[in-house]
Amino acid sequence: MLAALLLILPALPARAETDPATLKAIEATAYDYVDGQLEGDAARVARALHPDLAKRAVRATPDKDEVLGLRRMSKDELVELTRQGVLKTPTEKWDRSVRVLDVTGNVAVARVETPWFVDYFHMGRFGDRWVIVNAMWQPKPRN
Repeated sequence: MLAALLLILPALPARAETDPATLKAIEATAYDYVDGQLEGDAARVARALHPDLAKRAVRATPDKDEVLGLRRMSKDELVELTRQGVLKTPTEKWDRSVRVLDVTGNVAVARVETPWFVDYFHMGRFGDRWVIVNAMWQPKPRN
């Protein structure tokens, strides 16, 4: 059955077919997000985010009123945490990466990793500008 589905579904374009300038623009937005946090640069983080950003993390222990608990964060909350320097880190300790996973038209998916967290972004292109619309993140265990 899976083989039959694969035959009728259109093939997804390979990432290599995406214009290199588009990939660089997506990566630049993701680096504005992560590097802005590591620098404590709230303006840099803000420019990477859609005004209606939905940033979420699965809670290991949900609130008593939630069956499937999520930690929710808005653009304003994230920008304020950045302004407070919550993740500010000396440059020599930066260890981060951005990988564009898929691009289709005006939407993209990217993965960002630091020693402290992994984020998966849903991004949108608005005119010539890419911004993060949704972010799902997972903290990493701290030593």
